[in-house]
Amino acid sequence: MKIRSVAILGAGAVGSYVIWGLSGREDLKLGVIAEGGRAQRLKEKGCPINGTVYRPEVWTPAEATDVDLLVVALKYGALPGALESIRAVVGEHTTVMSLMNGVDSEEIIGAEVGDSHLLHSFIKVASHWEADGVHFDPEATLGIIYGELAAPFESERVRAVEELFRGTGVRARVSEHIREEMWGKFRLNVCNNLPQAILGAGVGCYRDSVHMQAISDGLRRELEAIAAAKGIDLKIADAIIGHGCAVPPTARYSTLQDLDAGRHTEIDMFSGALVRMGAELGIPTPYNEYTYHMIKAMEEKNDGKFNYNGTEAVTWAR
Repeated sequence: MKIRSVAILGAGAVGSYVIWGLSGREDLKLGVIAEGGRAQRLKEKGCPINGTVYRPEVWTPAEATDVDLLVVALKYGALPGALESIRAVVGEHTTVMSLMNGVDSEEIIGAEVGDSHLLHSFIKVASHWEADGVHFDPEATLGIIYGELAAPFESERVRAVEELFRGTGVRARVSEHIREEMWGKFRLNVCNNLPQAILGAGVGCYRDSVHMQAISDGLRRELEAIAAAKGIDLKIADAIIGHGCAVPPTARYSTLQDLDAGRHTEIDMFSGALVRMGAELGIPTPYNEYTYHMIKAMEEKNDGKFNYNGTEAVTWAR
């Protein structure tokens, strides 16, 4: 098995890492899936990444049908509307890697195209948008982690993906504990990403405030209880991750970046998913319920829902 064609669905902060890494491979057909106005913009302006404009091909879903590898790098809210495109792209031999945050995008995609197409994966890249496009530090990027859920772990498609990334700028490694590692990243997002978004402060707040650490710990306890009920041993992820990586106290993770920019967040994929799973398993999730509703209300505030001008009907305090 050899991967000769790669389609990327979602050329944003995450998809840009793959575009950047694979664009130098002359033996590879590389394309971004897009339609309508977005396709036209990509054809005209390309993909600005780290100060360079890359120009992968732009394909409709029909033009990408039966591609060897489909990389899904969408925001969570865009996934439901993209399922028809994913169905159109995935052929009999297509492998799908979802680099989306969270732990349920594979389940959602698999329900549409069949679980056998999914090679579980996630990405660790601190990318962000600036005026001239997406930026990230290649040397500080941990990259793409992927693997089979069960043996044989050195499957034909795992070896093909290894060969695809070899000699490119993409950092990647195979994991024999991919589900546990995905939940390890999920825990990091829930516990470090969300509380700072409500406060509006850099990640140094967890070190410098016992109150912020208490909120983070509450979210962690609920997540770990749900993981344990699902048979996921997060001690395995802890042993692999070790002490993590150094982060400046000013760092603002994706949820806060979204709120700062007036965008909707991926809270449905984080606390929203945990609240749903907790309800299914009979595990209380009060910290996640509060966090979910608070960030949803902050999105409403960004949308202008509370821009009162004094002419509205009075409310009653009870």
